Amino acid sequence: MERVTGAALARHIPDLARLRIRVFREFPYLYDGDMDYEENYLRGYVESDSAVIVIAFAGDEVVGASSGMALCDESDEFKRPFVEQGRDLNEIFYCAESVLDAPWRGRGLGHRFFDEREAHARDLGGFTRAAFCAVDRPADHPRRPADHRPLDAFWQRRGYSRHPELTTRFVWKDLDESEPSPKQLTFWLKTL
Repeated sequence: MERVTGAALARHIPDLARLRIRVFREFPYLYDGDMDYEENYLRGYVESDSAVIVIAFAGDEVVGASSGMALCDESDEFKRPFVEQGRDLNEIFYCAESVLDAPWRGRGLGHRFFDEREAHARDLGGFTRAAFCAVDRPADHPRRPADHRPLDAFWQRRGYSRHPELTTRFVWKDLDESEPSPKQLTFWLKTL
């Protein structure tokens, strides 16, 4: 596992984009992604001084990744609920996505992803909280697998708490949609 920042991220963009598309097809995201969008999105991490992507490798193959940056560097959709609540964006480190190929799950890498992103935020200094958001899908969603386990308990053990007053909407195309549509996401916060 390696923390990668700045220009060093550029060489990993295609592998990270493919990983994100592959993993985000699964429930609860059901994301019908494309390489152009993903590579453009990931370039934002190359350009942000606060950004980090923690990459898990199996040999030379990228099997997992977890991203984060200062919330003030994120897109308006992610900043809006905090601005509306009067929170200081400069004090919040945003732990964006964690994606991990299925064969590598259950081996402690999810904990390491959080540890590494939080350590990066502490190394940068000035952050009092870490935040991330999770997509809200109804319990009776037709594409919900019978064996699906929400990650709420994992996140709570990591010290995060769900904040239903902090929600946003983000647009993407689900696998069974002909056009992109807005999805609601709820934020979780932890004191650093």
